[in-house]
Amino acid sequence: MLDKNGIAKRIAREVKDGYYVNLGIGIPTLVANFVRSDINVEFQSENGVLGMGPFPFEGEEDADIINAGKQTITTLPGASFFDSALSFGMIRGRHVDLTILGAMEVAENGDIANWKIPGKMVKGMGGAMDLVASAENIIVAMMHTNKAGESKLLKRCTLPLTGVGCVKKIVTNLAVLEVVSDGFKLIERAPGVSVEDIKNATEGNLLVKGDIPEMDV
Repeated sequence: MLDKNGIAKRIAREVKDGYYVNLGIGIPTLVANFVRSDINVEFQSENGVLGMGPFPFEGEEDADIINAGKQTITTLPGASFFDSALSFGMIRGRHVDLTILGAMEVAENGDIANWKIPGKMVKGMGGAMDLVASAENIIVAMMHTNKAGESKLLKRCTLPLTGVGCVKKIVTNLAVLEVVSDGFKLIERAPGVSVEDIKNATEGNLLVKGDIPEMDV
């Protein structure tokens, strides 16, 4: 089973040389720590940063340099800062090659819910709706179940939707899955996790074809 860093490390393998990548709040922000050093990747944050690096070491933080989740970050040589209009122009103009988001629920048809829990105070949906409406390659980083042990990979989302039919791949603490026309296709198992464990934790239609390899992280 993976922890949050393990999920981020596995997703980092999906990042290719030359990609522009948007990192959402939560687990996705950790991905920048694990990208290979021999490739050139530009990480974008919707608050107006292009060229994010790993998180700073303790004592080296600059409170003026933050990501969309208000976490202190580092920037790489050549990084730029700009206003929200330009940032969302980049997003809506489809100049981002890969979007990595967290989620509270994902449905077997690729719907995602990640911005609101009914009855809980929320300041707004942030940029998530723009991201999922504009991105062609979306990977979700999430825990497979909630704190009560209930599946977060569902037949249909129960929470207000952020986007419809947009998620391509999901990396959880248990597995790597692709969203295909008839459900969640199991691609890899987390270390120490069986196919049966994943079946028991998945409410939506889980497609298992052949031997499922254990992921290398």
